Amino acid sequence: MKRIVLLGATGSIGTQTVDVVLHHKDEFCIVGLSAGRNINKLKELLELLPNVQHVCVADESSMEELKELYPNKCWYCGDDGLKQLAALQDYDIFVDAVVGFRGLVPALTAIKNKKIIALANKESLVAGGPLVKQALKEHGVTLYPIDSEHSAIFQCLQGNTHDSVDKLIVTASGGSFRDLNREQLKDVTVEQALKHPNWNMGGRITIDSATMMNKGFEVIEAHYLFDIPYEKIDVLIHRESAIHSMVQYNDHAIMAQIGTADMRLPIQYALSYPKRLTMYDAEPFDFLKYSTLHFEEASMERYPLLKLAYEVGKKGGNLGAIMNAADEEAVRLFLNKKISFLDIETSVIEAVKQLTFIQDPTLEDIINSDLTAREFVKNMWKGVM
Repeated sequence: MKRIVLLGATGSIGTQTVDVVLHHKDEFCIVGLSAGRNINKLKELLELLPNVQHVCVADESSMEELKELYPNKCWYCGDDGLKQLAALQDYDIFVDAVVGFRGLVPALTAIKNKKIIALANKESLVAGGPLVKQALKEHGVTLYPIDSEHSAIFQCLQGNTHDSVDKLIVTASGGSFRDLNREQLKDVTVEQALKHPNWNMGGRITIDSATMMNKGFEVIEAHYLFDIPYEKIDVLIHRESAIHSMVQYNDHAIMAQIGTADMRLPIQYALSYPKRLTMYDAEPFDFLKYSTLHFEEASMERYPLLKLAYEVGKKGGNLGAIMNAADEEAVRLFLNKKISFLDIETSVIEAVKQLTFIQDPTLEDIINSDLTAREFVKNMWKGVM
Protein backbone atom coordinates (compact mmCIF):
# COMPACT_ATOMS: atom_id res chain seq x y z
CA MET A 1 0.00 0.00 0.00
CA LYS A 2 1.52 3.32 -1.11
CA ARG A 3 0.51 6.26 1.08
CA ILE A 4 0.11 9.57 -0.76
CA VAL A 5 0.22 13.23 0.14
CA LEU A 6 -1.59 15.15 -2.62
CA LEU A 7 -1.22 18.89 -3.16
CA GLY A 8 -3.94 20.48 -5.29
CA ALA A 9 -6.58 17.84 -4.61
CA THR A 10 -9.52 19.90 -5.89
CA GLY A 11 -7.90 20.88 -9.22
CA SER A 12 -8.01 19.00 -12.50
CA ILE A 13 -4.97 16.77 -11.87
CA GLY A 14 -5.88 16.41 -8.20
CA THR A 15 -9.41 15.13 -8.81
CA GLN A 16 -8.14 12.69 -11.43
CA THR A 17 -5.49 11.47 -8.98
CA VAL A 18 -8.28 10.82 -6.48
CA ASP A 19 -10.13 8.86 -9.18
CA VAL A 20 -7.07 6.67 -9.77
CA VAL A 21 -6.71 6.04 -6.04
CA LEU A 22 -10.38 5.12 -5.63
CA HIS A 23 -10.10 2.64 -8.49
CA HIS A 24 -7.08 0.99 -6.87
CA LYS A 25 -7.80 1.01 -3.14
CA ASP A 26 -5.60 -2.05 -2.67
CA GLU A 27 -2.62 -0.14 -4.10
CA PHE A 28 -2.96 3.44 -2.80
CA CYS A 29 -4.43 5.58 -0.08
CA ILE A 30 -4.32 9.33 0.38
CA VAL A 31 -3.29 10.34 3.89
CA GLY A 32 -2.85 14.09 3.37
CA LEU A 33 -4.08 16.67 0.89
CA SER A 34 -4.40 20.38 0.16
CA ALA A 35 -7.54 21.94 -1.23
CA GLY A 36 -7.04 25.68 -1.65
CA ARG A 37 -10.34 27.57 -1.43
CA ASN A 38 -12.72 25.00 -2.89
CA ILE A 39 -14.21 24.00 0.45
CA ASN A 40 -17.32 22.30 -0.94
CA LYS A 41 -15.17 20.03 -3.10
CA LEU A 42 -12.91 19.37 -0.13
CA LYS A 43 -15.86 18.17 1.93
CA GLU A 44 -16.82 15.77 -0.87
CA LEU A 45 -13.26 14.41 -0.97
CA LEU A 46 -13.13 13.87 2.77
CA GLU A 47 -16.24 11.70 2.51
CA LEU A 48 -14.60 9.65 -0.26
CA LEU A 49 -11.16 9.39 1.37
CA PRO A 50 -11.48 8.16 4.98
CA ASN A 51 -7.69 7.72 5.38
CA VAL A 52 -6.98 11.43 5.05
CA GLN A 53 -5.68 12.73 8.38
CA HIS A 54 -3.83 15.88 7.29
CA VAL A 55 -5.53 18.72 5.38
CA CYS A 56 -4.31 22.13 4.22
CA VAL A 57 -6.56 24.97 3.04
CA ALA A 58 -5.74 28.44 1.72
CA ASP A 59 -6.99 30.71 4.50
CA GLU A 60 -7.30 30.62 8.25
CA SER A 61 -11.02 31.41 8.46
CA SER A 62 -11.87 28.30 6.43
CA MET A 63 -9.53 26.22 8.55
CA GLU A 64 -11.20 27.27 11.81
CA GLU A 65 -14.64 26.39 10.46
CA LEU A 66 -13.45 23.01 9.19
CA LYS A 67 -11.75 22.17 12.48
CA GLU A 68 -15.17 22.18 14.12
CA LEU A 69 -16.64 19.90 11.45
CA TYR A 70 -13.68 17.50 11.39
CA PRO A 71 -12.05 17.67 14.83
CA ASN A 72 -10.14 14.41 14.37
CA LYS A 73 -8.03 15.68 11.48
CA CYS A 74 -4.84 17.77 11.57
CA TRP A 75 -5.30 21.13 9.85
CA TYR A 76 -2.79 23.38 8.11
CA CYS A 77 -3.04 26.71 6.33
CA GLY A 78 -1.49 28.57 3.39
CA ASP A 79 1.94 28.09 1.87
CA ASP A 80 3.41 27.14 5.24
CA GLY A 81 0.77 24.43 5.44
CA LEU A 82 1.84 23.01 2.07
CA LYS A 83 5.40 22.81 3.34
CA GLN A 84 4.20 21.11 6.55
CA LEU A 85 2.31 18.50 4.52
CA ALA A 86 5.45 17.79 2.50
CA ALA A 87 7.44 17.41 5.72
CA LEU A 88 5.16 14.70 7.17
CA GLN A 89 6.96 11.43 7.82
CA ASP A 90 4.29 8.76 7.46
CA TYR A 91 3.79 8.62 3.68
CA ASP A 92 5.53 7.33 0.53
CA ILE A 93 4.63 9.45 -2.53
CA PHE A 94 4.34 13.22 -2.80
CA VAL A 95 2.03 14.30 -5.64
CA ASP A 96 2.67 17.95 -6.47
CA ALA A 97 -0.42 19.01 -8.45
CA VAL A 98 -0.78 22.63 -7.36
CA VAL A 99 -0.56 25.18 -10.15
CA GLY A 100 2.19 27.78 -10.14
CA PHE A 101 5.35 28.77 -8.31
CA ARG A 102 3.93 27.88 -4.90
CA GLY A 103 4.64 24.21 -5.69
CA LEU A 104 8.43 24.65 -5.62
CA VAL A 105 9.18 24.92 -1.89
CA PRO A 106 6.91 21.97 -0.94
CA ALA A 107 8.58 19.88 -3.66
CA LEU A 108 12.03 20.69 -2.29
CA THR A 109 10.78 19.89 1.22
CA ALA A 110 9.42 16.50 0.13
CA ILE A 111 12.71 15.71 -1.62
CA LYS A 112 14.67 16.51 1.55
CA ASN A 113 12.16 14.27 3.32
CA LYS A 114 13.25 11.47 0.94
CA LYS A 115 9.81 10.91 -0.57
CA ILE A 116 9.09 9.70 -4.11
CA ILE A 117 7.98 12.72 -6.17
CA ALA A 118 5.15 12.53 -8.73
CA LEU A 119 5.37 15.92 -10.39
CA ALA A 120 2.56 17.74 -12.18
CA ASN A 121 3.80 21.16 -11.08
CA LYS A 122 6.04 22.09 -14.01
CA GLU A 123 6.81 25.50 -12.46
CA SER A 124 9.05 23.75 -9.93
CA LEU A 125 11.46 22.84 -12.72
CA VAL A 126 10.94 25.98 -14.80
CA ALA A 127 11.73 28.29 -11.86
CA GLY A 128 14.02 26.10 -9.79
CA GLY A 129 15.30 23.30 -12.04
CA PRO A 130 18.93 23.30 -10.83
CA LEU A 131 17.83 23.42 -7.18
CA VAL A 132 15.44 20.49 -7.71
CA LYS A 133 18.05 18.45 -9.60
CA GLN A 134 20.66 19.09 -6.91
CA ALA A 135 18.23 18.11 -4.14
CA LEU A 136 17.20 14.90 -5.95
CA LYS A 137 20.84 13.87 -6.29
CA GLU A 138 21.80 14.87 -2.76
CA HIS A 139 18.94 12.96 -1.11
CA GLY A 140 18.80 10.01 -3.52
CA VAL A 141 15.17 10.63 -4.46
CA THR A 142 13.30 9.51 -7.59
CA LEU A 143 10.98 11.86 -9.51
CA TYR A 144 8.29 10.62 -11.90
CA PRO A 145 6.61 13.05 -14.33
CA ILE A 146 2.82 13.38 -14.49
CA ASP A 147 2.56 15.76 -17.47
CA SER A 148 1.31 13.66 -20.39
CA GLU A 149 4.20 14.72 -22.64
CA HIS A 150 6.92 13.90 -20.12
CA SER A 151 5.24 10.69 -19.08
CA ALA A 152 5.20 9.73 -22.76
CA ILE A 153 8.92 10.45 -23.10
CA PHE A 154 9.64 8.56 -19.88
CA GLN A 155 7.74 5.54 -21.23
CA CYS A 156 9.50 5.72 -24.62
CA LEU A 157 12.91 5.77 -22.92
CA GLN A 158 12.35 2.49 -21.09
CA GLY A 159 14.96 -0.13 -22.02
CA ASN A 160 17.21 2.35 -23.86
CA THR A 161 20.39 4.16 -22.87
CA HIS A 162 20.71 7.93 -22.54
CA ASP A 163 23.53 8.14 -25.11
CA SER A 164 21.36 6.45 -27.77
CA VAL A 165 18.85 9.35 -27.81
CA ASP A 166 19.07 11.62 -30.85
CA LYS A 167 16.25 13.99 -29.83
CA LEU A 168 13.00 14.38 -27.94
CA ILE A 169 9.87 15.38 -29.86
CA VAL A 170 7.32 17.12 -27.63
CA THR A 171 3.89 17.31 -29.22
CA ALA A 172 1.48 20.25 -28.84
CA SER A 173 -2.18 20.60 -29.72
CA GLY A 174 -1.66 24.23 -30.70
CA GLY A 175 -4.28 25.39 -28.22
CA SER A 176 -7.54 27.26 -28.64
CA PHE A 177 -6.30 29.64 -31.34
CA ARG A 178 -4.17 27.38 -33.50
CA ASP A 179 -6.12 28.34 -36.64
CA LEU A 180 -5.86 32.10 -36.09
CA ASN A 181 -3.09 34.35 -37.36
CA ARG A 182 -1.52 37.00 -35.15
CA GLU A 183 -3.75 39.75 -36.51
CA GLN A 184 -6.84 37.75 -35.55
CA LEU A 185 -5.52 37.30 -31.99
CA LYS A 186 -5.94 40.97 -31.15
CA ASP A 187 -9.60 40.74 -30.20
CA VAL A 188 -10.01 37.20 -28.84
CA THR A 189 -11.95 36.82 -25.58
CA VAL A 190 -11.33 34.95 -22.35
CA GLU A 191 -14.27 32.67 -23.12
CA GLN A 192 -12.79 31.75 -26.50
CA ALA A 193 -9.36 31.15 -25.00
CA LEU A 194 -10.77 28.73 -22.42
CA LYS A 195 -12.26 26.43 -25.09
CA HIS A 196 -9.38 24.00 -25.55
CA PRO A 197 -10.00 21.69 -28.54
CA ASN A 198 -8.71 18.47 -26.93
CA TRP A 199 -8.19 18.69 -23.18
CA ASN A 200 -10.26 19.65 -20.15
CA MET A 201 -7.84 21.62 -17.98
CA GLY A 202 -7.75 24.48 -15.50
CA GLY A 203 -7.87 28.15 -16.48
CA ARG A 204 -4.19 29.05 -16.37
CA ILE A 205 -2.91 25.98 -18.21
CA THR A 206 -5.58 26.40 -20.90
CA ILE A 207 -4.47 30.00 -21.54
CA ASP A 208 -0.82 28.92 -21.47
CA SER A 209 -1.70 26.30 -24.07
CA ALA A 210 -3.15 29.00 -26.31
CA THR A 211 0.01 31.15 -26.05
CA MET A 212 2.24 28.05 -26.18
CA MET A 213 3.89 29.26 -22.98
CA ASN A 214 2.91 25.91 -21.51
CA LYS A 215 4.82 24.10 -24.24
CA GLY A 216 7.81 26.32 -23.57
CA PHE A 217 7.62 25.33 -19.92
CA GLU A 218 7.50 21.68 -21.00
CA VAL A 219 10.66 22.09 -23.08
CA ILE A 220 12.50 23.40 -20.00
CA GLU A 221 10.99 20.64 -17.89
CA ALA A 222 12.10 17.99 -20.41
CA HIS A 223 15.65 19.39 -20.31
CA TYR A 224 15.86 18.94 -16.54
CA LEU A 225 13.97 15.64 -16.36
CA PHE A 226 15.94 13.82 -19.03
CA ASP A 227 19.29 15.70 -19.16
CA ILE A 228 18.86 16.47 -22.86
CA PRO A 229 20.26 19.73 -24.33
CA TYR A 230 17.75 22.22 -25.73
CA GLU A 231 19.15 21.74 -29.22
CA LYS A 232 17.83 18.17 -29.09
CA ILE A 233 14.29 19.02 -27.95
CA ASP A 234 11.81 19.74 -30.75
CA VAL A 235 8.18 20.86 -30.54
CA LEU A 236 5.71 19.57 -33.12
CA ILE A 237 2.07 20.64 -33.41
CA HIS A 238 -0.14 17.56 -33.50
CA ARG A 239 -3.81 18.48 -33.56
CA GLU A 240 -5.30 15.19 -32.47
CA SER A 241 -3.24 14.84 -29.24
CA ALA A 242 -3.10 11.11 -29.95
CA ILE A 243 0.69 10.91 -29.82
CA HIS A 244 1.66 12.42 -26.50
CA SER A 245 5.36 12.74 -27.35
CA MET A 246 8.17 10.80 -29.02
CA VAL A 247 11.83 9.88 -28.70
CA GLN A 248 14.03 9.63 -31.78
CA TYR A 249 17.13 7.45 -31.42
CA ASN A 250 20.50 7.61 -33.11
CA ASP A 251 19.47 4.93 -35.63
CA HIS A 252 16.44 7.15 -36.55
CA ALA A 253 13.97 4.77 -34.92
CA ILE A 254 11.17 6.73 -33.25
CA MET A 255 9.28 5.53 -30.20
CA ALA A 256 5.88 7.16 -29.67
CA GLN A 257 3.41 6.85 -26.81
CA ILE A 258 -0.15 6.85 -28.12
CA GLY A 259 -3.33 7.04 -26.09
CA THR A 260 -6.56 8.87 -25.46
CA ALA A 261 -6.57 12.38 -23.99
CA ASP A 262 -6.97 11.08 -20.43
CA MET A 263 -4.63 12.44 -17.76
CA ARG A 264 -5.36 9.48 -15.51
CA LEU A 265 -2.97 7.36 -17.58
CA PRO A 266 0.20 9.38 -16.79
CA ILE A 267 -0.98 9.91 -13.20
CA GLN A 268 -1.52 6.19 -12.68
CA TYR A 269 1.80 5.31 -14.33
CA ALA A 270 3.69 7.72 -12.07
CA LEU A 271 2.04 6.27 -8.97
CA SER A 272 2.37 2.60 -9.92
CA TYR A 273 5.71 2.51 -11.79
CA PRO A 274 7.11 0.06 -12.77
CA LYS A 275 3.75 -1.74 -12.74
CA ARG A 276 0.98 -0.99 -15.22
CA LEU A 277 -2.41 -1.16 -13.55
CA THR A 278 -5.78 -1.59 -15.21
CA MET A 279 -7.43 1.65 -16.32
CA TYR A 280 -11.09 1.70 -15.32
CA ASP A 281 -14.00 3.73 -16.72
CA ALA A 282 -12.14 4.57 -19.91
CA GLU A 283 -12.19 3.46 -23.53
CA PRO A 284 -8.87 2.31 -25.01
CA PHE A 285 -7.44 4.18 -27.98
CA ASP A 286 -9.26 3.32 -31.22
CA PHE A 287 -7.13 3.69 -34.36
CA LEU A 288 -10.22 3.51 -36.56
CA LYS A 289 -11.37 6.85 -35.14
CA TYR A 290 -8.08 8.46 -36.22
CA SER A 291 -7.78 7.71 -39.93
CA THR A 292 -5.39 10.67 -40.29
CA LEU A 293 -2.89 12.25 -37.94
CA HIS A 294 -1.64 15.77 -38.62
CA PHE A 295 1.73 17.32 -37.85
CA GLU A 296 2.80 20.94 -38.31
CA GLU A 297 5.79 23.11 -37.50
CA ALA A 298 5.58 25.06 -34.25
CA SER A 299 6.51 28.47 -35.64
CA MET A 300 8.60 30.63 -33.32
CA GLU A 301 7.22 33.73 -35.05
CA ARG A 302 3.64 32.63 -34.46
CA TYR A 303 4.39 31.62 -30.87
CA PRO A 304 6.96 34.10 -29.46
CA LEU A 305 6.64 32.74 -25.91
CA LEU A 306 7.81 29.34 -27.13
CA LYS A 307 10.85 31.04 -28.64
CA LEU A 308 11.40 32.93 -25.38
CA ALA A 309 11.30 29.70 -23.37
CA TYR A 310 14.16 28.20 -25.41
CA GLU A 311 16.19 31.39 -24.87
CA VAL A 312 15.42 31.45 -21.15
CA GLY A 313 16.19 27.76 -20.75
CA LYS A 314 19.58 28.08 -22.46
CA LYS A 315 20.60 31.13 -20.41
CA GLY A 316 19.30 29.64 -17.14
CA GLY A 317 19.84 31.45 -13.85
CA ASN A 318 16.76 33.13 -12.41
CA LEU A 319 15.15 33.80 -15.80
CA GLY A 320 12.85 30.78 -15.51
CA ALA A 321 11.47 32.17 -12.26
CA ILE A 322 10.99 35.61 -13.85
CA MET A 323 9.30 34.18 -16.93
CA ASN A 324 6.96 31.94 -14.94
CA ALA A 325 5.96 34.65 -12.45
CA ALA A 326 5.34 37.21 -15.19
CA ASP A 327 3.20 34.69 -17.03
CA GLU A 328 1.21 33.75 -13.92
CA GLU A 329 0.44 37.40 -13.23
CA ALA A 330 -0.35 38.26 -16.86
CA VAL A 331 -2.67 35.27 -17.26
CA ARG A 332 -4.44 36.26 -14.04
CA LEU A 333 -4.99 39.77 -15.44
CA PHE A 334 -6.26 38.35 -18.73
CA LEU A 335 -8.66 35.94 -17.01
CA ASN A 336 -9.97 38.92 -15.01
CA LYS A 337 -10.40 40.82 -18.32
CA LYS A 338 -7.91 43.53 -17.36
CA ILE A 339 -5.55 43.05 -20.33
CA SER A 340 -5.82 41.58 -23.83
CA PHE A 341 -4.61 38.16 -24.94
CA LEU A 342 -1.55 39.54 -26.74
CA ASP A 343 -0.69 41.62 -23.66
CA ILE A 344 0.27 38.35 -21.98
CA GLU A 345 3.17 37.95 -24.39
CA THR A 346 4.24 41.57 -23.96
CA SER A 347 4.23 41.21 -20.18
CA VAL A 348 6.41 38.10 -20.11
CA ILE A 349 8.88 39.26 -22.76
CA GLU A 350 9.40 42.64 -21.09
CA ALA A 351 9.86 41.12 -17.63
CA VAL A 352 12.54 38.74 -18.90
CA LYS A 353 14.22 41.55 -20.83
CA GLN A 354 14.23 44.18 -18.09
CA LEU A 355 14.61 42.44 -14.72
CA THR A 356 17.98 41.66 -13.16
CA PHE A 357 19.65 38.42 -14.26
CA ILE A 358 21.30 36.21 -11.61
CA GLN A 359 23.50 33.42 -12.98
CA ASP A 360 23.54 31.09 -9.94
CA PRO A 361 20.50 31.95 -7.82
CA THR A 362 19.83 30.63 -4.35
CA LEU A 363 16.32 29.64 -3.31
CA GLU A 364 15.96 33.09 -1.75
CA ASP A 365 17.00 34.67 -5.07
CA ILE A 366 14.40 32.57 -6.89
CA ILE A 367 11.66 33.60 -4.45
CA ASN A 368 12.63 37.26 -4.74
CA SER A 369 12.75 37.04 -8.55
CA ASP A 370 9.24 35.61 -8.50
CA LEU A 371 7.93 38.47 -6.36
CA THR A 372 9.74 41.11 -8.41
CA ALA A 373 8.37 39.79 -11.70
CA ARG A 374 4.81 39.80 -10.38
CA GLU A 375 5.15 43.41 -9.25
CA PHE A 376 6.69 44.34 -12.57
CA VAL A 377 3.67 43.04 -14.50
CA LYS A 378 1.18 44.64 -12.12
CA ASN A 379 2.92 48.00 -12.44
CA MET A 380 3.18 47.62 -16.19
CA TRP A 381 -0.60 47.65 -16.58
CA LYS A 382 -1.53 49.79 -13.58
CA GLY A 383 -2.39 52.79 -15.71
CA VAL A 384 -4.74 50.94 -18.07
CA MET A 385 -6.75 48.87 -15.57
